[in-house]
Amino acid sequence: MSLPASESSARLREALLAADFTADGLLELLGAPAYAALARSETVPALRATRGDSPLETLVRLFLLQQAVPDRRAGAALPLEQCLADGWLVREDAYGDGASAAVRATVDVRPYGGEEGQDWFIVSDLGRAVGGAGGAGTREEGVVLGVGGASTTLAGITVRAPVTRALDLGTGSGIQALHAAQHAVHVTATDLNPRALHFTRLTLGLSGAPEADLREGSLYEPVGEDTYDLIVSNPPFVISPGARLTYRDGGMGGDDLCRTLVQGAGERLNDGGYAQFLANWQHVEGEEWQERLRSWVPRGCDAWIVQREVQDITQYAELWLRDSGDHRTDPAQYAARYDAWLDEFEARKTKGVGFGWITLRKSGAEDPSITIEEWPHPVEQPLGPVVRAHFERQDHLRAHDDAALLAGHFRLADEVVQEQIGLPGAEDPEYVVLRQNRGMRRATKVDTVGAGFAGVSDGSLSAGRILDAIAQLLGEDPVLLRDRTPEAIRLLVEQGFLEPLD
Repeated sequence: MSLPASESSARLREALLAADFTADGLLELLGAPAYAALARSETVPALRATRGDSPLETLVRLFLLQQAVPDRRAGAALPLEQCLADGWLVREDAYGDGASAAVRATVDVRPYGGEEGQDWFIVSDLGRAVGGAGGAGTREEGVVLGVGGASTTLAGITVRAPVTRALDLGTGSGIQALHAAQHAVHVTATDLNPRALHFTRLTLGLSGAPEADLREGSLYEPVGEDTYDLIVSNPPFVISPGARLTYRDGGMGGDDLCRTLVQGAGERLNDGGYAQFLANWQHVEGEEWQERLRSWVPRGCDAWIVQREVQDITQYAELWLRDSGDHRTDPAQYAARYDAWLDEFEARKTKGVGFGWITLRKSGAEDPSITIEEWPHPVEQPLGPVVRAHFERQDHLRAHDDAALLAGHFRLADEVVQEQIGLPGAEDPEYVVLRQNRGMRRATKVDTVGAGFAGVSDGSLSAGRILDAIAQLLGEDPVLLRDRTPEAIRLLVEQGFLEPLD
């Protein structure tokens, strides 16, 4: 398709909004079951819900369901001739009689709601919105995918502080660049696939966002020695035997692509800047996966790495074979590809593959804070503010020794509740749990002192004075209690149960 001018994109955007072709409009038209089915790449419920001839139903059939619609219906919903001239639509003979004019969409245009309720549109190849059980279902080399679970996860965990320069590395259909354009003065978006840069330009234009600096190339090569306040990447992280599919296969051995991205971010971050990635990593025989990832963290950077899921090598191979539709090919060909994946893992002594988030912050600290943890439990998105607060708490803990910590004031975080666990009828609980109902939704066991300390932490008293009062209530030596409690306070601060006020 040709590249429409910004004025043309603006006219098309006006038409889409006039028809209520938005995330909220889709939900109202389709209903929750059909809307959810469409997110799973199941189209039958949506087809049944769009049998009328309203402009919104026409747009759903065109751009989401890949259906041809009559000229007259398309013309009632869109600036038809402009869309044909710009390449959004093409004409076809609907019934093969030479007289029944109809149009089809050349791209998938998908409504997407911004974090502040903006009405955006993500442009991708037809039928390549991902995130459903069916995966991408393609073996096409240059395909550009749309919105999927991985891309929305990265968007949700990204720190959204105002910045001067942001980099979206491996932009795809441009969703991360679109988000970054809301809080960055300058956005650079790169991709090895020139089609992806084309789709990113369309996504930004159709969403009413500023243009980005689009650069073609691999990894950090297109940006040279430029530095940024924010780097984000949902890279082709799949660990596979080869680089068959640009949109997902890294083309380097094992998890080398993800390692290269993470290690290279340090020298391209400005002081205080963040780099945030989705990644896969190998679990290798005889090696702790945490130490593997620790070795990736560049000098001068704090890091928070969260492993969300681990799959054994057979589960992993099957997942990505289904993603590319190989399970629908000749059984012998499928078996050969499966065998190739297992050969690759065996050669690298890989016993499993982890998936998760990696966040770096350029702190310049001589003693960097590196937190590596496994957290497969549900979380509450968006987590960007939680990520930022995590690193701010690390700064606080690093700057305060035990004496300073006890002189400090703390407040119990919002929506933390206490649970007492024990046998029914027992006089005292076996143990006490503090649980977060927001953000990471952590839970941690505490003793009587920890529960009491958290319960009265409202910022009015210093930590030391609170411990003195608890010691008096429990009949303990206050000096000994002050000596043994700072470690527990540090843990509660690190995990976000307590917020330092100084």
